[in-house]
Amino acid sequence: MTENQIKFLELAREYELVKDRLDLVREELNSVLSKLELNSYFQDPTTKAVYKVVKPKGTFVSYKDVDYHRTALEGERQGSLSKKEAQEQNFTM
Repeated sequence: MTENQIKFLELAREYELVKDRLDLVREELNSVLSKLELNSYFQDPTTKAVYKVVKPKGTFVSYKDVDYHRTALEGERQGSLSKKEAQEQNFTM
């Protein structure tokens, strides 16, 4: 077996474990999101990111009934929710 094949197998196994965990987290997240009011805003006190609960327009792979947008975290160029919109909702950035 080549070095690349061995590395591939290690990464594939790791990917499957992470993917399974992400699928479970996404299910839990969807469950909680469905209980939140659409177009509601709230802020993470630790990161100061502002979240907005939204009805997504759809994605290529899957469709979600409810999703969220958030302001950029430290080190990110931009988030899916503008800081201007968050400030208009009286959040401090």
